[in-house]
Amino acid sequence: MTSNPTPSPNEAAAQAALGAAEARFIANNPLSQAQHDLATSILPGGNTRTLLHTSPFPLSMKRGQDAYVWDVDNHKYLDFVGELSAGLLGHSHPTIQSTILSTLSTIGLSLGATTPHEHAHAAQLCARFHLARVRMTNSGTEANLHALAGARHHTGRRKVVVFSGGYHGAVLSFPDGRAAVNTVDKQDFVVVPRYNDLEVARAVIEGTEDLAAVLVEPMQGAGGCIPGTREFLVGVREAARRRGAVFILDEVMTSRLAPGGLGAEMGLEPDMVTLGKYLGGGLAFGAFGGREEVMRVYDPRVEGGLAHSGTFNNNTLVMCVGAKVLGEVYTPEVCVEFNNRGDRFRERLREAARGSRVSFTGRGSLIGLHFTEDGVEDIACGEDIKAQIKPDLRDLFWFEMLEAGFWTTRRGLLAMILGTPDEELDRFVEAVKGFLEKRRDIMALRQ
Repeated sequence: MTSNPTPSPNEAAAQAALGAAEARFIANNPLSQAQHDLATSILPGGNTRTLLHTSPFPLSMKRGQDAYVWDVDNHKYLDFVGELSAGLLGHSHPTIQSTILSTLSTIGLSLGATTPHEHAHAAQLCARFHLARVRMTNSGTEANLHALAGARHHTGRRKVVVFSGGYHGAVLSFPDGRAAVNTVDKQDFVVVPRYNDLEVARAVIEGTEDLAAVLVEPMQGAGGCIPGTREFLVGVREAARRRGAVFILDEVMTSRLAPGGLGAEMGLEPDMVTLGKYLGGGLAFGAFGGREEVMRVYDPRVEGGLAHSGTFNNNTLVMCVGAKVLGEVYTPEVCVEFNNRGDRFRERLREAARGSRVSFTGRGSLIGLHFTEDGVEDIACGEDIKAQIKPDLRDLFWFEMLEAGFWTTRRGLLAMILGTPDEELDRFVEAVKGFLEKRRDIMALRQ
C-alpha cells in the first residue's frame, strides 16, 4: 500500500490559504453560484464557452462599461480579461456604439450581397497589414481553418507543422506537444515539441513529407504570452519556403501589438496572415489574407477554386465598425502609444515580482503570468517550466485579485483595454506588491 506524501510546510500553507480564499469566494458570490446552478439545468456544465468555467463556480457578469465589468452580486472589477484580447476597445467605446446604431438605422444588418462597405474594410486591412488579398470570416478559428484549406489547395499537400503550446482556435489547439482531442484532422498535424527552438523546428519541417503549411504565432497567446525571437521566426519561415510550404502567421491576438502587426514589426513577410475580432470592434469577426498567388485559390472566377461561404462574412455591421476601428480608433499612433504603456506596465510588474515565484512575460498590451517553484523570469519555451508550475499559487492569486477588484483570467493572461486609466494600472501594481508581501511565506524564493 502506498500513502500520499506529507506536504511540505510551504505546500501546506499554500493549500490552507487557497482553501480559505475559495471559502470567501463562495460566501461573497451567492448570486453567481445560484446563476451557475440554474444554468447547469440547461447548458452542459452551465456554459457554452469552456474556457470561462472556473471552480467552484464561475462568476456571472451582468454588464460592462468602458474598462470595467460588474457581476450579478454587484461587485465592480477592472477588466483585465479583455475578451482574451478581442475586447481591446472595451465595453462602450463611443465611436463603436454610434457606428453600430447608425449602421442598423441607415444601412441594415446583412444585405445578402456584396457591398461597398466590404471593399472599404478589406482595403484598410490590406493596407494596414501588408496583404495583397484578404477574405472575411466570423472568428479567428474560421480564419485559420480557411487559411489552412487554402494552403492545402495551393500546394496539393495535406500536412501542417505547428508548435507545442500553440492555439489557433477552438478546434486547432496543441497543448503538451500534441493535438487536443477536439482538433480537426488531427492526423494531418505534426507538432514541433519546442517553441523558440530553431534547430528542432528545422528538423521537424525538413522531415515532414507532404508538407502544405507551417502555422505559428509570433507570440504564443494561450501558451503563456511567450514571444518568439526574430531569429527563430525568420528561420522557421525560411525552412518552410525551402520545402515549398506556405508560411502562415497567426496574428489573431498579436496584430494589436504593432501598427502592421507583430510580423511586420519583425520583418517576417509571411505568405498568409490570420486576424481576429478586435478588428471588428469586438464583434464576431476574423480575416485571412496574404500573397495574391496563394489567395487566388478562393477566387470564384477561377475554375476549381475553393468555396468560402458564410452568411455573416461580410455583414454590414462588422464591415462598418471595422472601418471605424482602423480609420479612427486604433490608428497606428494609438497602437504604438498603447503598447508602449503596456511594456512599461509589464516592466513595473516584473520589478515588483523579483525574488518571488511569479514572473511576467509578454509584449505590449498582452501580458502572461507564470507561477513556478523557482520564479523563472526569462521564459522562451513553455516546456521548460512545466515541471515547476504551481497551480495552487496561481489560483490563490486569482481569488485574491478578485477581492481587490480585478477581473483576470485564472490561467494567467492580462489583456489590457484601451482607455484603462493609469491610476488603475498603478493600483494593480500595488495589489501585486501587497499580495507578495501578505503571502511572503509561500511566494518568496528560498535564499
